[in-house]
Amino acid sequence: MLASSKWKEGMLFEGRSESGHTIVFDSSAEHAGGPSPMEAVLAALCGCTSVDVVSILQKKREPITGLTVSATAERAEQAPRVFTRIHLVYRIGGKVAKKAAEDAVALSKGKYCSVSMMLEKSVEIDYSIEYVD
Repeated sequence: MLASSKWKEGMLFEGRSESGHTIVFDSSAEHAGGPSPMEAVLAALCGCTSVDVVSILQKKREPITGLTVSATAERAEQAPRVFTRIHLVYRIGGKVAKKAAEDAVALSKGKYCSVSMMLEKSVEIDYSIEYVD
C-alpha cells in the first residue's frame, strides 16, 4: 500500500492513496479546507469498524437498515497530541438482535478492524451501542 501527501498552500495538504483517491488535510485552526490528519484518523476508525459491523450483521441475516458510528476522542495536552481515549457510539437501525449487534461490534473491535487494532496499541477504545428501531 502506498500513499503520499503534497503541500498545497498555507496549512493545506493533498493526500493521495495508491488507488488514486485524494483527501485535503487542513492543519489550520479553522480546518475549513478539510479535516486535520487526526480527524481523518478518527473518521477512518469509524469507517473501518462500520464496514465490519455491517458485513457481519448481513452475513448473520440480521435486518440492519442503518448504521452510524461516531467517535469522541480525548487528546494529550502536550505535543505530540496523541489520542488518549476514544469512545465509539454505534447507532444501529433495524430489528437487529441485541446479541448479534454486540457480537458484531466485539468482533470488529477485537479481531477485524485493522485501524482499531493499530490504535489500541496506544489508546484506550471503548464503545456503546444504541438501537434506533
